[in-house]
Amino acid sequence: MSETISSFLTQDHRNCDEEFANLENSVASENWTEVEKVFANFFADLQHHFDMEEKVMFPTFEERTGMTGGPTQMMRMEHQQMTQILSQMKEDVANKNKDHFFGLSETLMMLMQQHNMKEEQMLYRMVDNHLGADASLVITEMKDLERV
Repeated sequence: MSETISSFLTQDHRNCDEEFANLENSVASENWTEVEKVFANFFADLQHHFDMEEKVMFPTFEERTGMTGGPTQMMRMEHQQMTQILSQMKEDVANKNKDHFFGLSETLMMLMQQHNMKEEQMLYRMVDNHLGADASLVITEMKDLERV
């Protein structure tokens, strides 16, 4: 069976979740040099995930369905929310503010879990259904998208 949007992006969610757990463990250990590296890696991977969706999958889905104000718009808004929290967390890393970091990380974790559930249970399935065989082309394009 060929790879689907659902399987590819759900696995990417799991990879980001694992990196997030590594980040929290690093902060708990207060090895701030390590924290900076782990944070940068997590941030880059999460941003790459957002880019794969926003620059490749969402536009393809919107073009195919004509739905521009629906689920993709909501997902973009949630990506922005998460990015704002991440910028505050980056400040906490720079200031070695463990307590504030963990307050924000709890909020981010809840947002990510809710967001991922909506994508995995609804949006990705819709995309797979609408793209059909073209899904493999979209996956290839997402894989080819460079990390920033």
